Amino acid sequence: MIALVVVAAPVPAACQDAAGGGGSPTADVLRWRPEIAVAAQRFGIPIAWIEAVIAVESAGLNEVKGRPITSPKGAMGLMQLMPATYTEMRNQYGLGSDPYLPLDNILAGTAYLRLNYDRFGYPGLFAAYNAGPDRYLRSLAGARLPGETRDYLGRIMRQTAQNPIAPDTIFVDLAGSDISPEKPTSPSVLVPLIEP
Repeated sequence: MIALVVVAAPVPAACQDAAGGGGSPTADVLRWRPEIAVAAQRFGIPIAWIEAVIAVESAGLNEVKGRPITSPKGAMGLMQLMPATYTEMRNQYGLGSDPYLPLDNILAGTAYLRLNYDRFGYPGLFAAYNAGPDRYLRSLAGARLPGETRDYLGRIMRQTAQNPIAPDTIFVDLAGSDISPEKPTSPSVLVPLIEP
C-alpha cells in the first residue's frame, strides 16, 4: 500500500491554471490532443494520464518567451524529460533527435509512463516518472520521497480526479495481439476491460 502525502509548494505562474487547483486540462494542454491520442494508442496509456503529466510538467507550453521549455535541471519539452531518458526512449522506439518536437516528446514521455506503469502500477508510475525508478524503489523500501515528488503526486492526483481511470483497468487489443510499446503494424481498437 502506498500512502500519498501532499505538501503545498509554490507553482510557477505559467503553470498555475494547469497544475494548481486540479481542474480539467487547459486549452494549452488540449491543443496537443491529436499527439496525445497517438501516444495513448501506441503505448496503451489513458489519455487522461498523459494530459495530467503534461498539465503538471509544462502546463501544455512548448515554448516560453520564444524558447523551447526547459527546466532548471535540464528537463525538456511538454513532458519534461531528462536528456538521458529521452535518448533511451528515442533509441528504443525510433523517435527523432529533437526532444522538443511535440509528437516525439509526448511519445517518449508516454513510453516512459508505460515502462513505469508495467513496473510499479498505479499510482506508482507517476512517482517513478518524477523521482526516477531507483529513488521510487528506495521509497518502497522505506526511504522518504522528496518533497517535490510528494507535491507532484498531489497535483497529478487532482488532475486525474477530473477524468478518473480505474487502477485495475487493463487494455486489450481486439486485433488479437498483446499491447506492446512498438509501432502498431495494423489498425486496432483498444477497449478498457474492468476486472470484476
